[in-house]
Amino acid sequence: MTNTITESKCRQLRRLLQSSELDFILEAHNGITARIVEQAGFRGIWGSGLALSAQFGVRDSNEASWTQIIDMLEFMSDITSIPILLDGDTGYGNFNNMRRLVMKLEQRDIAGVCIEDKQFPKTNSFIDGERQPLADIDEFCGKIKAGKDSQRDDDFSIVARVEALIAGWGMHEALRRAEAYHEAGADAILIHSKLSHPDEVLNFAGEWAGRSPLVIVPTKYYSTPTAVFRKADIHLIIWANHMIRAAVAAMENISQQIHEQESLANVEDQIATVNEIFSLQGAEELSQAQSRYLKQKQETHAIVLAASRGKSLHELTEDRPKVMLSIGGKPLLRRLVDEFKKQSINKITVVAGYKAETVDISGIDVCVNHDFEKSAELCSLACAEAAFSDNMLIMYGDVLFRSYILNDLLHSEGAMVVVVDSKLESTHISGAPDYIYCTQQDDRSLIKQEVFIRHISEHRETGQGKPSGRWIGMLKVNATGRQWLHQALEELQGSADFNTLTVPDLLNHLVQQEKKIHVHYINGHWLDVNSLDDIDRAGDFTRR
Repeated sequence: MTNTITESKCRQLRRLLQSSELDFILEAHNGITARIVEQAGFRGIWGSGLALSAQFGVRDSNEASWTQIIDMLEFMSDITSIPILLDGDTGYGNFNNMRRLVMKLEQRDIAGVCIEDKQFPKTNSFIDGERQPLADIDEFCGKIKAGKDSQRDDDFSIVARVEALIAGWGMHEALRRAEAYHEAGADAILIHSKLSHPDEVLNFAGEWAGRSPLVIVPTKYYSTPTAVFRKADIHLIIWANHMIRAAVAAMENISQQIHEQESLANVEDQIATVNEIFSLQGAEELSQAQSRYLKQKQETHAIVLAASRGKSLHELTEDRPKVMLSIGGKPLLRRLVDEFKKQSINKITVVAGYKAETVDISGIDVCVNHDFEKSAELCSLACAEAAFSDNMLIMYGDVLFRSYILNDLLHSEGAMVVVVDSKLESTHISGAPDYIYCTQQDDRSLIKQEVFIRHISEHRETGQGKPSGRWIGMLKVNATGRQWLHQALEELQGSADFNTLTVPDLLNHLVQQEKKIHVHYINGHWLDVNSLDDIDRAGDFTRR
């Protein structure tokens, strides 16, 4: 993901080991800590056996399987561009396990592995170290040879870790083993000590005399000045477990504070921001990739016309508009907003008017038509013109419908698309019926028809023939349709009767200008709320 260095990771690690300058690598145990190590400026990562097992919550005794370790290493390698040297314990078995381990590490772009000359399963060196038996020298040399013979990249590194000093076998045995491992093909020797001072390691370095790169892990003798190691001709220092220890200390402190205080107020300033986590996860790169590879789907914006009182509902709307009437225990407008949310429509503008202050629904923006008593729908629509978008729904606020109707409308093509119910005879009609006459009747076929509006009227017009259906108050608009709307509103606002005009008047105006408005046919499965009888029908509708 962040791989900007052209030199292979194996080659980078080999250069660190062979450099005449002392260098350092730091422990990491998962993807996010690996990225932090790289961002801190380190040129390599130590895949610590202790830390990797700890992040799984198990002991450092091969309780985590080697495949689990490798799976985690893959995440660490993918997110970084610097090499990883794995703490491979004893090689997870015999020479054959070692061969497979090297093959799998190379497949995941891991630069090298360090194996220690103890027996499998191993125990952490600082736990009863002197009582831990060491591997047979010849057998361990066989593992090294098997690993070197198996690697495909000549720069892949195998570091042999000598545990003789930890086990109390003395300097002579440590040097004897190091020489045998060097002759077997090890690319570097790691000499380990558990003393709180560096004397053993420095004595070993002096006796070793640069026969091959020398690596140390100064966990116990941490106070030794780094200049001492430079003078001793050490090639690489591993800071072996400090990321996991720092994380544990911080998490214990924060978790205790949260538990005791039952609040986040005092800890928020002590922890990383969520944006820092997003950054470490590579969220910015994903956003850039989405802009390159994904066709950006523009967010749909819904405009809901809901300014009228609903006088036919009498006392029910004395203190609230009809869109706030409870239908089946939920306000009518809330039901409409919930339908929008199901279709991932989150930008919703409601044009209120009568008792606008009672339109209290979460997840919406409200604009107010203050002249609602003296104006009609088109005036309300003009109030929301600033909220128009290139992917937009215009809807009446008193409509109930089955979810598939909105879903199908959103997937229909056309500059403007209206939903027309072709089920005229058996549909209860209250209020203005908005009969619609189209270029073709609904043939109820599975193949979608290309049908356009010819005319909309509140009355059956004998000169137009049989109505094709009834417009239900749902209109979808794209970028071209939006331009049509802006132009039509500008033209109609200049007319003396603008305050009396409705959305059907707007659609008729566009048809007269030879704009093609598509029709999406449905057959029932909706209703509008205009009368007291409609309230009962609406309750039944929501319970089906």
